[in-house]
Amino acid sequence: MIPLDMLQAGEWAEVTEVSGEIAWVGRLAELGIREGCRLQVLQAGTTCLLQVANCKLCLRPADCGAILVQPVAAEQPHARTL
Repeated sequence: MIPLDMLQAGEWAEVTEVSGEIAWVGRLAELGIREGCRLQVLQAGTTCLLQVANCKLCLRPADCGAILVQPVAAEQPHARTL
């Protein structure tokens, strides 16, 4: 497990832990960042831009440090069934 802010742009990860004040952890869960979710770092750095499900979220570095993740292989596009 590593802090989210250690990932580079383009990398995927699964969230393993979200720490902090209960209200903030709850707010992140409402936005889709919760244990077990997968996300992609679109932009690393001072302002971290994430892809979570079908949403893009922007977090400050201090917030990214409170989210522990496990890097995973890139998501594969879903095959369309006709």
